[in-house]
Amino acid sequence: MSHSLESLQNVVANLLDEAKQQGASQAEAAVHAQSGLDVGVRLGEIETIERTSDHGLGVTVYFGQRKGSASTTDLTPNAIKETVEAACRIAKYTSEDPAAGLADADKMASSIPDLDLNHHWDVSADEAAEIALRCEAAAREADGRISNSEGASTHTQATAYVYANSHGFVGGYPATRHSLSCSVIAGTGDQMQRDYWYSSSRLANKLDSPESVGLKAAERAIARLNSRKIKTTKCPVVFSAEMAGGLMRGLFGAMRGSAIYRDASFLGGKLNEQLFPDWVNIAEQPHLLQALGSAPFDNEGVATTDKKLIDAGHLTTYLLDSYSARKLKMTTTGHAGGVRNPMIQSTGQSREALLKEMGTGLYITELMGQGSNTVTGDYSRGAAGFWVENGEIAYPVEEITVAGNLQQMFQDLEAVATDNDIPSSYNTGSWLIKQMTVAGN
Repeated sequence: MSHSLESLQNVVANLLDEAKQQGASQAEAAVHAQSGLDVGVRLGEIETIERTSDHGLGVTVYFGQRKGSASTTDLTPNAIKETVEAACRIAKYTSEDPAAGLADADKMASSIPDLDLNHHWDVSADEAAEIALRCEAAAREADGRISNSEGASTHTQATAYVYANSHGFVGGYPATRHSLSCSVIAGTGDQMQRDYWYSSSRLANKLDSPESVGLKAAERAIARLNSRKIKTTKCPVVFSAEMAGGLMRGLFGAMRGSAIYRDASFLGGKLNEQLFPDWVNIAEQPHLLQALGSAPFDNEGVATTDKKLIDAGHLTTYLLDSYSARKLKMTTTGHAGGVRNPMIQSTGQSREALLKEMGTGLYITELMGQGSNTVTGDYSRGAAGFWVENGEIAYPVEEITVAGNLQQMFQDLEAVATDNDIPSSYNTGSWLIKQMTVAGN
C-alpha cells in the first residue's frame, strides 16, 4: 500500500492544523488508502485482471455551529490546504445549526484495541486466476445441467483508515478483506436458472475452498430448475439466513436516529416497547476479533462497545450519532457508520427442523427490489425460493411477491435456526414468520 498508517496520521494532523489556522473552532477529518487485486474468469479463460490503488480524505470544519465539508483524492499539501479552504468557505455561508459539532470529547475512544483485522494475502494475479478457475471448473463439472457461467472471481483488498478531530483524538487501523465468488447458469429445455455462492474473510486461509464455493453455486442453480408459480395465498414463511439479514437491516434502518428525529420511522416513540416475542435478543459485538464488521471506534471517534439492541423482545436503544442524539436530546450511542457485527439469538433448530416446524409454506432464498418502507413498516418484495409441504421441500417457485408489515413480522417471528453460516457481518440463521401474504397467480 502506498500510504502507511503513520503517513495518513501526518496527513490528518496537517489538515487539522490548517483548519485551525483558517479560524475553524472545531474540525474533523477521515483519510483512507486502499489497494487491491480483482481477477475474474469465465468459461475457463481469464477475463479481467484489475489492480486498484486509491486514497481520499474528507474534512468537516465548524465555525461555531456553522458547518462545511469538502473532500479530495489528492493528498499533497497544496491540495489539502485548498480542501480545507473550500470547507471553510462553505461553512461561512451555511446557517447555524444548534446540533452541529463534533461528538463530545468525553465520548472519544481512550484506547484503540487491536481487533486482528489486518492479514495481508500475498497472492499474484496468476495465483488468483488459478483459484478462480478451480472454483468455476468445480461448478461447471458438478452437473451436466450447468449450461453456462457468469464467471468466478478472486478478490483481495487492504485498507488503512485514520480519523482525527480537534479534541485531540487520532485513531486508525489497517484491515484486509478477501473473497471468492462464483455464478453459474443451469438449464433444461427452455428453462434457465442462475445462482451463485461466495466466501469472504479477513484471512485468506479462512476462505472456503474454491471447489466448495463452485459446487455450492452449482447446487443452488440446479435446485431452482423447473420453478413454478403458485396461487396467491397466506401462509407461514421461512426467510433463509441470507434473506433474514435483510430483515435485520430493515430493523436497523428504522432504529437510525436520523429517521427518528425526522419522524420518518415506524419505531418513533417506541423506545423500550416490545417489538418481538420475549425470547428474541439481538446484540451488537463490535470488538470480535477478525470479524467483518468489527471496528474499535465509530466514524466520529466514539468508542464502540457491546450493546443489547433488542432485549427480551424490547427495543432498548436507537442508533445515534452525535448529531441525531442532539436533535433528540439524547446521547450518542457510538453508531456513526452503523451497526457492527449484530447477532440474533437462535432458538436452536437446524434449517431442516425449522422447515418441519413450518409444515406447509414458503421458503425464501432470493428477494428482489427495495420494498421496505421505513416510515410505515410496509414490506413488499419480489421473491423466489421453494414451496414446502409436510416439512419437506416440494418444488422451486418464482415470480411471486411476499408482503406484510415489519412490525407485524417482528411480532410473528416464531423461531431462528442455527444455520448462521453465511459469510457476512450479520450473524443470523433462517427466520420463521407465522404468516405473510404471498401473491402469485
